[in-house]
Amino acid sequence: MAVEPLLGTRAQRAFMITILLQAFVVIAMVASTFGIVHAYLGNALDTAGYKTLPCYLALFILAELFELALAYDALRLRNVIQLVGIVGFHCALIVFSALQVHETKAAIVPCPLLQCEDNPDFLWDKVMPFLVVAPCIIGASWILIIYWIKALYEEFGWVIFHVVGANPKLKSMYQYYQIFICLLKFDFFCFVGVTMQLLIVVLTANSAEFGVTIAAIPVVVILLAGCAYAVQREIKWLMTASLVLMVAAMTYFVYKLVRFYEPSSEQQYLSTRATLTVFTIFAFLLLLASFIVGIKCFHDFGKGLHDSKTQDVSVSADQRYGSFPKVQERDSAYSTGGAALQPQISIE
Repeated sequence: MAVEPLLGTRAQRAFMITILLQAFVVIAMVASTFGIVHAYLGNALDTAGYKTLPCYLALFILAELFELALAYDALRLRNVIQLVGIVGFHCALIVFSALQVHETKAAIVPCPLLQCEDNPDFLWDKVMPFLVVAPCIIGASWILIIYWIKALYEEFGWVIFHVVGANPKLKSMYQYYQIFICLLKFDFFCFVGVTMQLLIVVLTANSAEFGVTIAAIPVVVILLAGCAYAVQREIKWLMTASLVLMVAAMTYFVYKLVRFYEPSSEQQYLSTRATLTVFTIFAFLLLLASFIVGIKCFHDFGKGLHDSKTQDVSVSADQRYGSFPKVQERDSAYSTGGAALQPQISIE
């Protein structure tokens, strides 16, 4: 059975189109919300209370682009585990979009406009339909995504067999490796999401915490890249260093979480504290899961999986997996000098 080329099946194309269309609609809704508020408030959006809105727009653009890239990467690698991860990520997007309805209302009600003197909800009434549409679209597309992933699961079912063979122990180790790589990708998104919110909404350039946040960016990026390279190439010293840095990153997220609710600093986080809390907790839990699975992957070093992990599974089906011989080719293999052999029964 030949493995279909990238985007070569109906399920693959429908899966990508579903994600692309919902991304377009959701970004349009969020951008419309931002545009309406900006048209009424103008430069007032630069004040601390209204910075929730540009942050909301930036996070949704980041999330939709990340999901689109993740979906394409999952199809390219024929990675069923990453497809399951997309289902969870999409569910998190529903929660996030619902949270933003509350946070946007908290930011713009009451508004400083003259119209709001008679009707405090004047601006809120303008943007509320766009905010409500976003979680509805994401929820509807989530159902479609689950349907197409079910079809893709059946389509990609043979991939691990082609990569590692029928050995159940190797299959289990390879699945843990795939889970670890998938977790690292989500770690990257959560870290970027938390950092973006802190830099746009909360921190000022002359604060010490701003410097700490900026310094954490290259450290975490190097950590994630180093982890991915170390586990693929089975470099023990680099994997050890990456796991140690992972503990440091978890400590950093705990520190930020405490700062959100500490009496001396809670006021500066008030406008986006709910979203920041959700992102930070998710980031911590993903890093913790990555650390645990990373130890398991480290334990599997040198057990025969190295070649399978370094193979490129994104090359064409004919080059990578090949296909079974055609009927005529099988017939010719059972002929000797012109007369084909009769079918025989094997009891091996």
